[in-house]
Amino acid sequence: RYEGAMQSDVIIIGGGLVGMALALALDAHGLTSAVVDAADLDATLAPGFDGRASAIASAPARMLRAIGLGQVLDDHGCAINQIRVTDGLSPLHLHFDARTEGAAADPLGYMLENRLLRVALMAAAKPAKNVSVFAPARVADIRREATGATVTLADGTELRAPLVIAADGRRSMVREGAGIRVSSWRYPQTAIVTMIGHERPHDSIAFELFYPTGPFAILPLKGVPQAPNRSAIVWSIENDDAPGYTKLGPRALAAEIDKRIGGFLGKIELIAPSSSYPLGFHHAETYSAERLLLIGDAAHGIHPIAGQGLNMGLRDVAALAQVLVESARLGLDLGAPAVLARYSAWRRFDNSMVAGVTDALNRLFALKGRGPALVRRLGLAGVERIAPLKARFMAEARGETGDLPALLHGELV
Repeated sequence: RYEGAMQSDVIIIGGGLVGMALALALDAHGLTSAVVDAADLDATLAPGFDGRASAIASAPARMLRAIGLGQVLDDHGCAINQIRVTDGLSPLHLHFDARTEGAAADPLGYMLENRLLRVALMAAAKPAKNVSVFAPARVADIRREATGATVTLADGTELRAPLVIAADGRRSMVREGAGIRVSSWRYPQTAIVTMIGHERPHDSIAFELFYPTGPFAILPLKGVPQAPNRSAIVWSIENDDAPGYTKLGPRALAAEIDKRIGGFLGKIELIAPSSSYPLGFHHAETYSAERLLLIGDAAHGIHPIAGQGLNMGLRDVAALAQVLVESARLGLDLGAPAVLARYSAWRRFDNSMVAGVTDALNRLFALKGRGPALVRRLGLAGVERIAPLKARFMAEARGETGDLPALLHGELV
């Protein structure tokens, strides 16, 4: 029946940052994967494709190094050595500093342009002997049965594996096809994303300024010859104001951004196009179905308030890689219910906690009025002075809480 089908250990639907990272993590341990993506992945490497950048926390960064992607962090990543959180431009703040942990401490994370991470992932995947990439390729059919799973592509190619992994984003067709329901809602906010050049150096500090209309993040980027001082901006604004802001030209938008920054970076200018997208929350009611697992945005999506979206996906990768590698060593069926349940239990609690905290923070800082503002500012100042609580927040920012997989320690399984 399956004569001629290509056999692999897993089939990954979605070749984005999370899906390709999983393929390379499995490759590092000798497990094979077929990666299927509807997009022409080479086209996503073009400079103008995606101007976004992501914060990669220190634990996921250690995983990237362990699977051979450290060079992109060293060459293009900007270390985040400090994070400063304030309510607007209040002098009362919460300040995290990696240097308080000693000179040898890892940075709190790295800022890296998404395109450059995609370039590194694709460059590593092409020669990887255990990774087969099918892109652009449309999935025509997915059959999940007691004996295994078969994915048929539009050109007739058949892929066979014990397990299918949905890494095809927040509008996952694989998740929908499996009938997995999602809890979701829209925030009354839109994110504006752009990049600025500025007169003064950022000193590797990430700033999160909370305004009643939404959080405003200034995230340090590595300098380039044409812009030695530059930062990414992720600015959440109220939906009613979004049409006006998105119509602003570069100079007018830079002036609005400068108002929120308060001038501490000196003269600024936009150095990249701006884009906007509506903000929402979603969480799959289960991460598994017969011979199917969800990872990354297919499983969860949160507010960008703390820059944890991609990190949650990379933590999924580390946990799933460990579950599959250890199961394979024991000779287990990789699509067996017990294997799926182990991954789901490992990741669901952690993801639920992060999702809950980011949602609560966004709602808390959106409360308007002098009273809530005073409470927030005193709260930030209080956490700053309570060492154990501050250490807990720093561990969360690093992605180092909970039962960590080996890859998040920078070790192979």
